[in-house]
Amino acid sequence: MLAKARTSALDAFRAAVDDAIGRHPIVRRNAYTEWFATGVASDDELRRFTVQFSVFSHLFIEAQLRKCINARDIESYRAGKEILLNELGVTFAPSGSVEGGTFRFRAGHFEWLAQFAESIGLQWNDIGKREHGSPETLAFCDALVEWYGSHDESTAAGASYAIEHWAAAGFWKQLILGLRAVKTSQRPDLPLGFWTWHDALEDQHAAHTGDELTAAFEKPNFSPARFIRAGQMTLDAVETFWRGLDATRPRSAL
Repeated sequence: MLAKARTSALDAFRAAVDDAIGRHPIVRRNAYTEWFATGVASDDELRRFTVQFSVFSHLFIEAQLRKCINARDIESYRAGKEILLNELGVTFAPSGSVEGGTFRFRAGHFEWLAQFAESIGLQWNDIGKREHGSPETLAFCDALVEWYGSHDESTAAGASYAIEHWAAAGFWKQLILGLRAVKTSQRPDLPLGFWTWHDALEDQHAAHTGDELTAAFEKPNFSPARFIRAGQMTLDAVETFWRGLDATRPRSAL
């Protein structure tokens, strides 16, 4: 009976998560990336997008470090370090872990993005720093530190699940469609490795989100309410970021 009740509670939790996170507006539709996918972004818009994305990408390291510091057990700590160290330039070994991987400066995600930025006329000091972030971008970055990097395990798990769910919802593919169109029509030397690698990685992560949900639910002192609230707040911040970009893109390009 106890196992049956536990299964019933997990099913109810999954349904609540799907309603609150799986059906969040930014997961279901992203107006900016839909527009971007058409490939009509001008050089100025491409640079504006890249600057804001670079701020989020670089400041994400702060949130990931906070997630490591606040990890409640060695397994969570190591999982957080996997992401952090790969972000900083430690490649995955054949085992799929950074354990035994090789550090290379140029393998750092931000350096990879900086190469892309340079190809469209942006310099090192034009990207990745807080001073370049719009209010919407900075609100997103700060929300990641608060929710994703939270000391509360249920809160951090909810934010992490939301980020993975958003990342697997297809925005990378829409960005790649637009960038490939730009590459074909305007910039044949445009390097797309940063974007295509992350898209492939998120496809791998998507297969494990259900397992992660179950693992979070089975943690001692787990709070479904805090998990779901953190997921919603994180996705609200994601939506703020994209709306900031969408609000200032050129409408004449529609």
